[in-house]
Amino acid sequence: MANITAALVKELREKTGAGMMDCKAALKESDANLDDAVDWLRAKGLSKAAKKADRVAAEGLVGVAAAGTKGTMVEINAETDFVARNDQFQNFVKEAATIALGDVADIDALGAAAYPDAGHSLDEELKRLIATIGENMSRRRLVSFEVSEGVVANYIHAGIADGLGKIGVLVALESAGDQAKLNELGRQIAMHIAATSPLSLSVDDLDPAAVERERQVLIEQAKESGKPQEIAEKMVEGRLRKYYEEVVLLSQTFVIDGETKVEQVVKNAEAEVGAPVKLTGFARFELGEGIEKEEADFAAEVAAATGA
Repeated sequence: MANITAALVKELREKTGAGMMDCKAALKESDANLDDAVDWLRAKGLSKAAKKADRVAAEGLVGVAAAGTKGTMVEINAETDFVARNDQFQNFVKEAATIALGDVADIDALGAAAYPDAGHSLDEELKRLIATIGENMSRRRLVSFEVSEGVVANYIHAGIADGLGKIGVLVALESAGDQAKLNELGRQIAMHIAATSPLSLSVDDLDPAAVERERQVLIEQAKESGKPQEIAEKMVEGRLRKYYEEVVLLSQTFVIDGETKVEQVVKNAEAEVGAPVKLTGFARFELGEGIEKEEADFAAEVAAATGA
């Protein structure tokens, strides 16, 4: 049998991130061949990951990255908040956001993209991480913006590390004006978006079904008031305008000054920026939103485990 040295075990651990005992077992099974040991661990990792795949992953991190006129944001999920503080997981989310800045069309393309200095895909790296950390993880969503000129500003609310946190925002601003001032404007608007969660950029961008649902609710409210028909109709239109002011970004009151509409904030900034400015898009990711989390009943789990 080949000699399995401490140095070889250390090298395999650095290569794979697997535990020491797993590395020793892999080297024993592969007769101390490093490449075969890596494959053995990857195969074992896949097996471990498969067992965890049905567990709800609603924690994790949102990561943002920007380069020039492009910005991107990803959400990578894990089972517990504890993993979000793990350096390996944080590095993985940072790499995922950086990879997404390249020619990556969507979240599936991100999974298939090459992971840096690894010789395999991002999905393969994710499976390795699942095996190492011991929790189910998943790549959930990705969004990117690019402008012909201007900036894509980003913001992480209550970040736990550079570009990582639980709420992330991208804001795309088209302009030939001062880049630093555009970035500052974009960051302020992104902070506003983090706080207000708008549904769309403009009234025209709103989901027609959502508008119609709101209209029907307002119509019923107007009928219940007992007002004459034409007064009820005016009530509905007035309340719809109020609805737009609540959910449409450009129609919202800017939270930083509490009085100016966001559309006017962008217009007012043109004098300082030195050129026309157009807000062309935004995205807001809040970690785990829309995922139905399992509520753990620990008493029931203990009872089941003890046969009670």
